[in-house]
Amino acid sequence: MEYTELINSTPVVLVEFYATWCPHCRRMMPVIEEIKELLADKVDVYQFDIDENQEIADLENIRSTPTFIIYRNGKQVWRESGELDGQFLLDKLQSY
Repeated sequence: MEYTELINSTPVVLVEFYATWCPHCRRMMPVIEEIKELLADKVDVYQFDIDENQEIADLENIRSTPTFIIYRNGKQVWRESGELDGQFLLDKLQSY
């Protein structure tokens, strides 16, 4: 599936760009898994390893990991890099 199709798959989509070697990314993994479970029927969550998806990472101008992007109706509405509090991320998603 194309990236543009993914970000239009549901009204609200969360995309995470991460790297397997990134300690902050590893700490965020359980948080993202929990968000996937909590919002399974409302929000699609996609994760891209920047080393395996260099083209998409370049397209989105990813300069640090992890980077989280929220899309609403295919348009980027929020973006943040670094380790985030799970509740903060959940609240952000629910606000859209």
